[in-house]
Amino acid sequence: MKKLRVGVLGTGAFAEACHVPGLQSHPDAEVVVLCGRNASRTRAMADRLGVPEMSLDYEQVCARKDLDAITIATPNVAHAIQAKAAFAGGKHVFCEKPLGMNVHEVVEMVRHAEQSHAIHQVAFTYRYLYGVQELKRRLLRGDIGEPYHVRVQYASWEGVKPDSKIGFREMRDAAGAGILYDVGSHLFDLIGFIIGPIEAVAGSTLLIPRERIDHRTGELAQVETDDIASAWFVCRDGIQGHLFASRATPNSGDKAYIEVVGREGALRASLSRGSVDILRVSRATHPAWELVPLPAEASDGTSHCLGTMMRSFVDACLRKKLNTDVDASFYDGLAVQRTMDAVQESACRPHWISLEADVRCNVAGE
Repeated sequence: MKKLRVGVLGTGAFAEACHVPGLQSHPDAEVVVLCGRNASRTRAMADRLGVPEMSLDYEQVCARKDLDAITIATPNVAHAIQAKAAFAGGKHVFCEKPLGMNVHEVVEMVRHAEQSHAIHQVAFTYRYLYGVQELKRRLLRGDIGEPYHVRVQYASWEGVKPDSKIGFREMRDAAGAGILYDVGSHLFDLIGFIIGPIEAVAGSTLLIPRERIDHRTGELAQVETDDIASAWFVCRDGIQGHLFASRATPNSGDKAYIEVVGREGALRASLSRGSVDILRVSRATHPAWELVPLPAEASDGTSHCLGTMMRSFVDACLRKKLNTDVDASFYDGLAVQRTMDAVQESACRPHWISLEADVRCNVAGE
């Protein structure tokens, strides 16, 4: 069988930890070229990972006739223009989340994807957790009865540590938003993946004003993007829920999880790249959380979702069809982008109910 030949755009930490080694772990794929902006960094990373070629020109890479697919692991602001170039070059495309900077941009990306008839996939890593997939299976077979509430959370101090530095995610022009886009995109996708489309949402975001060292310049600069994002949402059949994503608060022991509550119990799956992959169940008659058995691979302590996700893209390209039971397409990315944009709009014009009143009024007997 002819191997799938792939070009990887981006030389950041996730390209090195996920895209390149994940693709290389598939026996029928090879990473032919690594494309970055800095020659020495790109060459060094290509050498470390055993990628034979390097480039500083993404347009040239996307136009190559000897490549079958492109994966995009660059800052958010570059996703749209690079995906369009890849589709124009006849390539299958795997793109990091969020797909773009706003809904308009992502609509254009979807249009180009449709016109190309190529595979298009989004890096929603949490879908590949054993616990998440088992939660979905148990929910569909009625293990906890009719669901009525969803809670999804990610909480960490990472963004406000004194030694934290400014990267592209802290810059509005490069990222579009902060924790809302970075982690909120994962969380909103999971809601759609497990429960179904979100029909209405209201939310808020919070930026904690501060300066940190810009990792590129070494100079102090302002953090520009949100540190906390919170949203209430309603899904099909009136299922309600709450999302909380933060890089500026402690957690209660579970850094990240999705919890679905039904009439006969609740299921909670941990969220990570695979290093923590656990599913628990609780019932009104037995409130203590109990572990649900998962395959042995779930507890191997590695970031197993990364390789699984990249191999799924290779498989999709080879068979020319996504595995719709788990893989996320650009349509899923657009649904998430619409929800996040709605949260931003809601945050800009919150509707607060004032509780100020004359307490001497309406008091019986006075």
